[in-house]
Amino acid sequence: MVPVVRLSGVIGLSTPLRPGLTISSVARPLQRAFTWRNAKAVALVINSPGGSAVQSHLIFRRIRQLAEENARPVLCFVEDVAASGGYMIACATDEIICDPSSIIGSIGVVGGSFGFTGLIEKLGIERRLYTSGERKATLDPFLPENSDDVARLKALQKEIHAGFIALVKERRGPALTGPEPDLFSGEYWAGSRAVALGLADRTGDLRSTLRERYGEDVVTPLVTGERGWLGRAKPGIGFSFDAFARPGFADEMLSAFEARALWARYGL
Repeated sequence: MVPVVRLSGVIGLSTPLRPGLTISSVARPLQRAFTWRNAKAVALVINSPGGSAVQSHLIFRRIRQLAEENARPVLCFVEDVAASGGYMIACATDEIICDPSSIIGSIGVVGGSFGFTGLIEKLGIERRLYTSGERKATLDPFLPENSDDVARLKALQKEIHAGFIALVKERRGPALTGPEPDLFSGEYWAGSRAVALGLADRTGDLRSTLRERYGEDVVTPLVTGERGWLGRAKPGIGFSFDAFARPGFADEMLSAFEARALWARYGL
């Protein structure tokens, strides 16, 4: 018996239109999988382009805690992509197995915004902003970019990046064979190359690998999110046309577009 948990979607962005990954959405299925009676191991199927650094780390920590508390080995099977925060989560497992064409890596930190100062000037719109606190309007997209604000943001990103690098080194250790400037540059690679660099352990697929290790008759139940009355997925786990009537639907649409842009970075 090897319970399987699918971790799919953008991390930290979860809307009815495009459910994603947060610690609250994955905590219950992870708990069930790791406490499954007589389980030989736990398999995580990861397909994520990344997202929130905080949510990625929270999910990473929960996987490690459950693995240690229950003395269960954890195998990661990468589908299309395990990049950025998705790769951080993969590092919580004892072995990373991928398809030769999977996208793996992107060990870095990225942030972006838009500048609308020229647009609102053309439209004759006057920006009025009232704050208490010298830095409260840092990087406001309707104000001219300030070099000091950019420098502070880059310093913050550098700090988060250093933590990401330390985590990868701790988990992957001597398996890493590529030069550090390349491995931690934010670059990403196809699965076969990722194995050669030590970012993954081998190529393969879930069914073949688990049969090879635990026998032809191994059972692999899929552990899903919590469901409500009549078996319907609870809010945040699946899609419902009721979403169109929800307050804030426009914001959720924008979040869905942002999530799509993250997938598109890897040609997906």
